[in-house]
Amino acid sequence: MAMLLGDVGGTNARLAIARNGVIDDNTVTRFRGDDFASFDDVVRRFQKDQDQPRITSVCIAVAGPVSGGKASLTNRDWDFDEHRLARLTDADHVRLINDLTALGYATPSLSGDGLAVLREAPEDRARNGQALVVGLGTGFNVCAVRALPGGAITAMEAEEGHTHLPANIWQRLSETVGAEAARAFTSTEETFSGRGLSRFHAARTGTDPVPGERIARAAEAGDPQAVATYDLFAEMVGLMCRELTLHFMPLEGLYLAGSVGRSIADRIDRFSTGLLSQPFMRHIPENTPIFLIRDDMAALQGCLAALS
Repeated sequence: MAMLLGDVGGTNARLAIARNGVIDDNTVTRFRGDDFASFDDVVRRFQKDQDQPRITSVCIAVAGPVSGGKASLTNRDWDFDEHRLARLTDADHVRLINDLTALGYATPSLSGDGLAVLREAPEDRARNGQALVVGLGTGFNVCAVRALPGGAITAMEAEEGHTHLPANIWQRLSETVGAEAARAFTSTEETFSGRGLSRFHAARTGTDPVPGERIARAAEAGDPQAVATYDLFAEMVGLMCRELTLHFMPLEGLYLAGSVGRSIADRIDRFSTGLLSQPFMRHIPENTPIFLIRDDMAALQGCLAALS
């Protein structure tokens, strides 16, 4: 009995087979999205490479909205359909979930090198069984996690990246880059994804946009403009997470994920400045531990948990 698991983003798709509740590391395969016209073609290639295993169930995490058994990628022209995947794989059960939902399902199993503690919270704080995953990478989204009686959890879908930017963060942007330039940062995703970092650096320095990876390398090399951009950006991410802690009350922990989230981890002091910058209801972010998801297999583990 084999389960097909998938973690599909705008750049890469990763597939694996799980048997008896355990992912077979030898089957984990990464595919470049540019090499395939559709996700169905990726599945066909993977099944061929794995000698056409008998698939009983499928769970695919998609970096885009999921509704009614259908999904599409936000940053690639691929669509997904549970019924079509069932026919393609001959599986009895198929489930599509958002990629942040998959990370939400994975949170109980994260430990060791797969999870870093960025900011601790008091041990004697109030607890409520609620956590939140915040994904900052190619896009932006969140997943609220709630512990249920008996030890199970539920991971809830959201499209937080497409909400309007909070007024206090827009005001900070306006003060930094000017009101005219700040008008381009209309949504949370356009501000806090990788392209948001790129556009923020360009607006702040009056230069052409460059990929976020180049800004990160320049900051690591000590370039003062890149360092200043990253410091300010980390503080604004902290401001955003302050808003999210009040929205979701994740007293069990707020988990950062994604490439931008990993880069913010090196500036946790600046992040904390934003997180704790406002005295009103400060006890909520103050009592929220901050973690970083480092496990590259987390989304696949979440897909496995979602099928359990």
